[in-house]
Amino acid sequence: MRGARPERALDPLVRRVAAWRPGERVLVACSGGPDSVALAALLDRLGREDEVEIVLGHVNHGVRPSAGQDECVVLAVGARLGRTVALARPAPARDDEATLRAARYAALLDLARACGARSIATAHTAEDQTETVLLALFRGTGLDGLAGIAPSRALAPDVALVRPLLRATHAELATELRRSALPYAIDPSNADARYRRNALRERLAGMREDFPQLDRAVARCAEIVRDELDQTERGARRRAVRARLRARSALLDVTFAAIDAAAERDGLPPG
Repeated sequence: MRGARPERALDPLVRRVAAWRPGERVLVACSGGPDSVALAALLDRLGREDEVEIVLGHVNHGVRPSAGQDECVVLAVGARLGRTVALARPAPARDDEATLRAARYAALLDLARACGARSIATAHTAEDQTETVLLALFRGTGLDGLAGIAPSRALAPDVALVRPLLRATHAELATELRRSALPYAIDPSNADARYRRNALRERLAGMREDFPQLDRAVARCAEIVRDELDQTERGARRRAVRARLRARSALLDVTFAAIDAAAERDGLPPG
């Protein structure tokens, strides 16, 4: 049960998305911020249990005064965990959001290939999923936009991009961060209103006080849409469970969690 052992609460989420094999090498994208440091701590622990080799990858764009501090934080995290840190210092032509993101992923891909990693793990959370889905919705998106951030996709034919924390919230990652007692840095650009995502984040902060399950609900919606678009086995099982409940006139008030659990068992929710 989630919460019974908070230090292990995120393990099933990670293992569900990231089915890494023993002996595999994974590059963990670590900016030095709290979420990415929490991911590094979590994957360090799971990597030791599952015999997966972890390498921390840090991209220093050098576009803000604290960039050097962030790099030092990641080096300190690597030293504390006993993990190798791979560094990249690309020089983007501009410092706009899209340019920096493209440069970051290109640099991470180069680092992954250099260290022999076949996948890159990033610390995108349920809050990131909310922002992505809403920004797409505001642009007038279709179903692809409502599917939000994919839990995994091919960054290149030989390297996958994996986001194992899309169901996890900042609060859950904070628990992992406290457990690890690792250093982290706060990115001052998160308050820069030039970036649309930051402007949306500020407004969502107030909404979360009235709707505390907002991020879980959006993450759940995005996952359902993606499963339907990709025609996954999990999506087919959910549909089958709903159809059986509907035939019994028992679908009303059944939670998504109950349907999802029943889909895992390929049965019906109790009750």
